[in-house]
Amino acid sequence: MKKVVLVVAMALGSLTAFAAAPAIVNNDTKVATVQDDYKEIAASEVPQAVQEALQADYPGAEITKAYVNEENTYKIEVKVGDQTGTLFANESGEWVEQQ
Repeated sequence: MKKVVLVVAMALGSLTAFAAAPAIVNNDTKVATVQDDYKEIAASEVPQAVQEALQADYPGAEITKAYVNEENTYKIEVKVGDQTGTLFANESGEWVEQQ
């Protein structure tokens, strides 16, 4: 009788394994692009105040690319030696924090 109970328990246990819901893996990747509305301009179009602030705070820095938005905030890609970075300034040459 013990063998019959053991066989029935094993049979029911194996059936419940098949009734379990399969794990669902979600591999969808979503990419969000932030539109910052900056328009590329020539480095020579950057205001003199911004160029002077750049040379005062980052001696030897050169502007590789420059952009401007509707609020006259300038996004400036600079190179100092072998390092590159992006700076933001208003038209008065004051540095602006961007996120």
